[in-house]
Amino acid sequence: MDYSSIIQSNINSLAYFVPELLLTGIVLAMVIADLFLKKEHSPWMSIIALAGAVVVFLAVIAQYDLGSRSIFSDMLVVDPFSLFFKLLFLASAVLVIFLSIGSVELAGRPVGEYFTLLMALTLGMFLMASATNLLTIYISIELVSVISFVLATYLKTRRRSSEAGLKYAIYGAFSSGLMLFGISILYGLTGTFNIYEISEILAGRVTNELALLVSVLLIIAGFGYKIASVPFHFWVPDVYEGAPTPITAFLSVGPKAAGFAVLIRFFNVALVSHSGNGATEWLALGGIDWPQILAVIAAATMTLGNLVAIMQNNIKRLLAYSSIAHAGYALMGTVLLSEQGVYATMFYLVVYYLMNVGAFLVVIIFQDIIGSEDINDWKGLAYKAPIPAIAMGIFLFSLTGLPPTAGFVGKFYLFAAVVKAGPAFYWLAAVGLLNSVVALYYYARVVRAMFLEKSEDEAVSLTVSPYYVTLLAVLVIPTLVLGVYWAPLADLANYSVEFLRAL
Repeated sequence: MDYSSIIQSNINSLAYFVPELLLTGIVLAMVIADLFLKKEHSPWMSIIALAGAVVVFLAVIAQYDLGSRSIFSDMLVVDPFSLFFKLLFLASAVLVIFLSIGSVELAGRPVGEYFTLLMALTLGMFLMASATNLLTIYISIELVSVISFVLATYLKTRRRSSEAGLKYAIYGAFSSGLMLFGISILYGLTGTFNIYEISEILAGRVTNELALLVSVLLIIAGFGYKIASVPFHFWVPDVYEGAPTPITAFLSVGPKAAGFAVLIRFFNVALVSHSGNGATEWLALGGIDWPQILAVIAAATMTLGNLVAIMQNNIKRLLAYSSIAHAGYALMGTVLLSEQGVYATMFYLVVYYLMNVGAFLVVIIFQDIIGSEDINDWKGLAYKAPIPAIAMGIFLFSLTGLPPTAGFVGKFYLFAAVVKAGPAFYWLAAVGLLNSVVALYYYARVVRAMFLEKSEDEAVSLTVSPYYVTLLAVLVIPTLVLGVYWAPLADLANYSVEFLRAL
């Protein structure tokens, strides 16, 4: 083994690792700054985080013309697929920083380490999107999970916040252990951790199908935990309710999207063989019908999420179960093992980011001005605070998938991909359609409370700060615009998928 060439290759890889290096430097700078800045100067920490995010954004954009490059001895890859998700992670982090700046929940608390951990979590998600080795996949998932545990318990003086962090950590440790066991079995079958080599080995020789099935199902435990799919969803309601609401919004989009990024890459690289002749469909390896297994998980996820959401009175718990259901919708595209399915999932995740973070922003606003998360206390809010109420209606209708919102376009792409996949998946499309009808019921319940039900103090007018109104506009406008003009986002997602299997 030529160690000198390996070292030189790793040194050369640093040129393609610039965004991650910048994020590491920003995290270290924030740790040092927090030691020297006085607590009353804490806004500087958010400014450093925002400035750093802008610099990293420019570094990510600069990598789009590099094509697909494997770095650090095939441990990571830099390609448009990973860059697409990195832009989504940065957008999520930036918006959550703005949500955190105005949050009453964080008022009076030292937030230096809060913003530092937020940027460190973004770094972990970057690594998840680029990981092509089972070891880097596992390590990056653990990095994201451990930091998420801390942020979920940031309101440590509140009992439900501590309870949320404890449950999050227990479920995370359990799913990580299952995943590590699955990785060890897969390594025993193939002799490699590299997902591209795993694909070649499975395509070139017969393996024990039962052992392969068990190993991949165990690995799915780690992925399922990050995307909150059934049966690894149990942590979601308590964590979403107990964590600071800005962190709840972040967990619902950032780590979830990172989980989909690594799940898509694993299944569409390690367990498929391209059908050839220029076709875009991929064939599952190992003699096991992976698409149908994932389809059952997707159907169970969206069904459970929607049915349990009907019974919720706490708006954060309702959105938590809604988040579980939307993981099932997004999973519909992933199960197809086709370029069109992956493209539909990627498009939907961006749309979901806009409408879900927007919904949590409205929760933050009403939480600050009325001090309640109970839907019954939202009666008549459309007359007291019309701007956030109207925005909430738009976000909820978009989550349902009604035109002319971005949610309609996102679901249209998903259902179109499922139908195009053939009769074997028609049942999944039917389940998704029925679940969308169920979702409309409990979303409409929130809208009814705000617009059609009266409160005891109707004459009271609630003031919403211009800061929050601006943030609402930032989310409402693209949610509506993407409902009528979505070509740029669709083209970017389509371009990114083309490089998924290229090395």
